Amino acid sequence: MTHLRTVTFLLACVYAVAANTPIVDLGYAKYQGVVDTKLNLTSFRGMRYAAPPTGKLRWQAPTPPSFASEIQQADTDPVQCFQGNLGGAITNPFNPRDENPLQSEDCLFLSVYSPTLNSTAPLPTLVWIHGGGYVIGSASEYNGGDLVQESNNEIVVVVIQYRLGLFGFLAGEQIKADGALNAGLLDQEFALRWVNKNIHKFGGDPNKVTIWGESAGGGSVLQHIIAHDGKTSPPLFRAAMTSSTFLPSQYPYNGRIPQSSFNQVVAQAGCTSGAALDCLRTIDSASLQDINLNVTAAGTIITFGPVVDGLFITQSPTAALAQRKLNGEILLSVTNLNEGFIFVNQTEDYNVAEYVQNVFPLLGVEEVNEAVSLYRSFGSPVDAVTAILGESIFTCSTYLLLNAFAGDSYKAQYAIPPSYHGSDVVNYFPSFTAFDQPIIFNNTDFINAFTQGFLSFAVNLNPNVKLRSTITPLWQKWSPAAETEMVFNKTEEDAPHIAATGTSRALQNRCEFWKGVHNLTGQ
Repeated sequence: MTHLRTVTFLLACVYAVAANTPIVDLGYAKYQGVVDTKLNLTSFRGMRYAAPPTGKLRWQAPTPPSFASEIQQADTDPVQCFQGNLGGAITNPFNPRDENPLQSEDCLFLSVYSPTLNSTAPLPTLVWIHGGGYVIGSASEYNGGDLVQESNNEIVVVVIQYRLGLFGFLAGEQIKADGALNAGLLDQEFALRWVNKNIHKFGGDPNKVTIWGESAGGGSVLQHIIAHDGKTSPPLFRAAMTSSTFLPSQYPYNGRIPQSSFNQVVAQAGCTSGAALDCLRTIDSASLQDINLNVTAAGTIITFGPVVDGLFITQSPTAALAQRKLNGEILLSVTNLNEGFIFVNQTEDYNVAEYVQNVFPLLGVEEVNEAVSLYRSFGSPVDAVTAILGESIFTCSTYLLLNAFAGDSYKAQYAIPPSYHGSDVVNYFPSFTAFDQPIIFNNTDFINAFTQGFLSFAVNLNPNVKLRSTITPLWQKWSPAAETEMVFNKTEEDAPHIAATGTSRALQNRCEFWKGVHNLTGQ
């Protein structure tokens, strides 16, 4: 009897270990996750979703991973993709980053956070795409478990990463002829297809996917909305959310500016004779990363980013959105009140016309003068260029999206002073530390109201059908006929102030100007 009890105890221990170390079979590999019994959360961090994009696969579309016979441990954040430099403003919190992160060209990994692996009713799935101007950022900076907890364990969260800088967004005639343009976006889509195929193994519903991103992550969401002329097959998401939608100049792949960037890389690599792309594919990744750092450091807010490639992105985003050639059914977007501040050196004495010309070099004198006139009311030159940068690249692109989904979209504004670009992120991800910026307004009612709008939308497609009770009033849909957005602010007495407010007509007029010159700004 004693022997039988001993065997029974040992078997129970084995089953307990197995239960606490779940293994998911993806076909090409088996990954072993980690269970947090306190949070009722299972995480699979650092799973490979594509083959290493190195050697001959450099600047090619992502391909499936090779078969791995041994069980892979998914208990560690993935290595970062090679990081570049972003922007030139001394106030920019994106620079400097961690000085010694582990970086690699072999970086196509994602992480999954699930409250249940064996649910009889699969859960809505939220895919987070990190920001960073298409040149910096990583999955390791975002703990998807934060979002799972804030949703009352009603969602599965996937956090992805993708090739950055020249590794992911080098363009030009040569890339078109013997490679894949927008490789970083193709990585993202490959990851979304991975979700569509595999998320049910983690308790997620592939038919209830929401994609969400901030800054370049929000810009990436925009790109997937217009991808394939809105006819991506199979549909990879039903809903989209953007925080500070990033839409810098997005020129045709063979335009003067993208081709100039390619030529600059070729020159620094010493690949000016013979087949330049073949030569670049033989350069060791460390040397190529040095070039990546050099070129991005010399740029302004954007050096490498999406282009109009004729296949994945067939026309300018502004034109595609105006034609409502859209993937997805419904949208929620938030902007910060002061998007441009961190990207502008606040101590510099600017010439506004020169600044506009530098950011959008294809604008003519007439368009530059009109922009200067529109922003003269902002006062000082530094205030004017701060508003120009924030509105032309972040705020107005969000209204393009809202108009495309008119009647099926919701708009929010994060207005807690100083409401800089990126200051909202730590509200979604309390463990987020990349900006070294604490929560500005650490008020439980406010944070709950702000974050629950997004999570309720991801689950119910409606921020008014709340997962938790909040102080947010009725959230109306946005449309040109009812330009209403939910403003999240506080009073002078530090009490939450959340109210539906009409969109500024003056702001809308300035956005109409940027929309009207999109063929010159490349948007």
